[in-house]
Amino acid sequence: MSEHVSTPGNSEPRLNYVMCASPAGVHRMAYWEWGNPNNEHVVLCVHGLTRSGRDFDPLARRLSRRFRVVCPDVVGRGKSDWLVDPAHYGVPQYVADMLTLIARLQPKRLDWVGTSMGGLIAMGLMAALSMSAAMRPDRGRHGLPANQTLPLGRVVLNDIGPVLAIDGLSRIADYVGVPQSFESFDDAVNYVKMVSADFGPHDEPAWQELTRNVFTEQDGKWGKHYDLRIAQPMANESPETIKASEAILWPAFQAFPEPVLIVRGALSDLLTDATVKQMLERNPQARLLTIPGVGHAPTLRSDDQISPIEQFLLEAV
Repeated sequence: MSEHVSTPGNSEPRLNYVMCASPAGVHRMAYWEWGNPNNEHVVLCVHGLTRSGRDFDPLARRLSRRFRVVCPDVVGRGKSDWLVDPAHYGVPQYVADMLTLIARLQPKRLDWVGTSMGGLIAMGLMAALSMSAAMRPDRGRHGLPANQTLPLGRVVLNDIGPVLAIDGLSRIADYVGVPQSFESFDDAVNYVKMVSADFGPHDEPAWQELTRNVFTEQDGKWGKHYDLRIAQPMANESPETIKASEAILWPAFQAFPEPVLIVRGALSDLLTDATVKQMLERNPQARLLTIPGVGHAPTLRSDDQISPIEQFLLEAV
């Protein structure tokens, strides 16, 4: 299924769906596709916790001149289905869904741009690939070519790393699962400005677009357009579970096969200076782009944020 959606500028994304599975059944994941559908060089752009694939419109419009750009709505968000069992809202399910999407796309090369949660999914995917390789060293003897694996290339981690700062997580958890309903779109915009102040300065049209990506009008009121139950698994997080996650994420980050661009908001409360220093030390292929005047997370809408990412990805072309 594919449908065209009009957007400003010369490019229009195509809305498609792919069927995915969870332990509780099947669900549809929506994804927005830009550029030539026959281009085998795919850039997968994966959004943050409460956002949607349309957040990447400005970046995708630019990148689609050279790449096939795919921006999924992670399950529970945007135009994707909601899970029957909210316990499965987490990185393992999201990794499984992305593998299903990648199988549909069949890229010869796959680069990744992940904002916050989208970067965690990239590291989760790398962890799964590394584990699979370690557990199946003799796969070539079973008919599958030993070199036939996921063609993961360059990775952009937007304000996320293997260490999750507790203060930043707590701030996000405070509003994620709280229902909000507004009488007018302007009220919804003002709410997004408040909870997303760390996104940095934006003009009014940009704030309006960012609001439309996560709020929708129903019965004359504007409400959050994601499954509020995504907050339930977060409530079960503890310092112990977070430390256990870090033990998985660090080796995954170090195992990325090609250069990694770390984008950090200079005021970020989720990705600290100390974590960035460790990331640069542990992965010699990593490099850093700091965005001044922005916290968690840069929205990748302005030229000063888009151009460095574009150049980073074009280096491999």
